[in-house]
Amino acid sequence: MKIITLQLGQMGNCTYIVHKNGQGLIIDPSWQMNDIYKTLEENKITPKAVLFTHGHYDHLTGAQDLLEKYQIKGYIGKEDITLSELPEELLISIKDNCSLEIAGMQVDFIHTPGHTKGSYCIKIDNALFSGDTLFTGSIGRTDLPGGNAREMQKSLVLLSKLPLETEVYCGHSYGPSFKTTIKEEIENNSFMRIATREPDTFSEIL
Repeated sequence: MKIITLQLGQMGNCTYIVHKNGQGLIIDPSWQMNDIYKTLEENKITPKAVLFTHGHYDHLTGAQDLLEKYQIKGYIGKEDITLSELPEELLISIKDNCSLEIAGMQVDFIHTPGHTKGSYCIKIDNALFSGDTLFTGSIGRTDLPGGNAREMQKSLVLLSKLPLETEVYCGHSYGPSFKTTIKEEIENNSFMRIATREPDTFSEIL
């Protein structure tokens, strides 16, 4: 399994292409679709599905064109379908925590509400695509519609229980890097530290 990272748009968005044996999964395609198409062509990758970490526009602007171009489906948390404003016939609804085999890879969908109701972290092998739930040294906002600080605290606790060596690929290139590990965030991310050790005070710091 290999991972290609594209940083696109004006908000430091990260689109990831996870591929194996010529088949690919595209995570949070947004903004410059032509750059994504070019990357797929250059690497001889056939996209099999799109995976959305959540339904905010900056993670899916232009994604409808991609879905229609390759005649593939987008997997998204059921709570964020309306938020995404994508045609429902192009989507497959994800609910709760589940594992699916897509393009010859096991994909674990981990429900992590807090930034939005339908936020999911997506784990493939040792890679966790965290969307706007977890950043290097920070977390996603909880003050937008659908956000909830208490739910975010629970989601961070859930992520802290993953293997320490899990590589985290964030939804934006905020902070020093778009890539981190669960171990690094447990040790250095004050939000995760408070969420796991002082849960009653978590909401007060947001």
